[in-house]
Amino acid sequence: MKSKAAIIGSGNIGTDLMIKIMRTSEKLEMSVMVGIDPNSDGLARAKRLGVAITHEGIDGLIQMPEWDAIDVVFDATSAKAHHYNYDKIKAFPSKKVVDLTPASLGPFLIPPVNMDQNLDVPNVNMVTCGGQATIPMVAAVSRVAKVHYGEIVASIASKSAGPGTRANIDEFTETTAAAIEQVGGATKGKAIIILNPAEPPLVMRDTVFTLSEMANRDAIRESIHNMVAEVQKYVPGYSLHQEVQFEEIPADKPVFIEGVGKVSGLKTSILLQVVGAGHYLPEYAGNLDIMTSAALATGERMMG
Repeated sequence: MKSKAAIIGSGNIGTDLMIKIMRTSEKLEMSVMVGIDPNSDGLARAKRLGVAITHEGIDGLIQMPEWDAIDVVFDATSAKAHHYNYDKIKAFPSKKVVDLTPASLGPFLIPPVNMDQNLDVPNVNMVTCGGQATIPMVAAVSRVAKVHYGEIVASIASKSAGPGTRANIDEFTETTAAAIEQVGGATKGKAIIILNPAEPPLVMRDTVFTLSEMANRDAIRESIHNMVAEVQKYVPGYSLHQEVQFEEIPADKPVFIEGVGKVSGLKTSILLQVVGAGHYLPEYAGNLDIMTSAALATGERMMG
């Protein structure tokens, strides 16, 4: 018997997640789509697909007869809204919450890195689209050598960045940088996001730089390729755009990293691209696809 899911947030991310659950999930069943705009396309689409809807937010959801049977709630709103939503949901301890906003109330979760440690947590945070794409790579290097510094640059199509993404730019950089350290294993993390206005829109591209202790390059390369394969299990469009590149930073010519000091070692450069599955969003919106795919994988594992 499938577990019942509710999605709060009827925008692009919430709608794409709904379509993914309905088309692909063997463990979850869509129960309710929640929004705040009665005229939103997401709510109209959900209604056409036979999903119960409310435009009265979390308060409306809790009043619905379907609420008692809901097992997992996906929050695809905004960082600010998630604080309000979870304050209401936590009064119902049997409900699991998968947070797709940068609110980071719960622990950061990157499926191939730390899923098993967080399956019993009531509210997990999916970091950001850039975090989902890049932190597995930082973690892959960390499994071989101590990472002093990890920097990620996420470039996404401007058309794929809706109002929620744009409202959360500051939270994106702060949350992603924190997760690079806490989940990726870097002593110091930094995140940059670029909204690329190119036409036609380009797919998501991510660049990951790590500066680690000296280590066997083949071992790092193998760890990266293994991690790419793990991510591809739930995001088939995730791939290395170029082969991994290395550069030695000699001890007599160290680089200065704020908060760390002068550091030498091995610089690893990893170039990625993420092509969306095209379930609801266009293929160039890989940034949104990786978030919904990671959230779905997490919700399914939480349900056993």
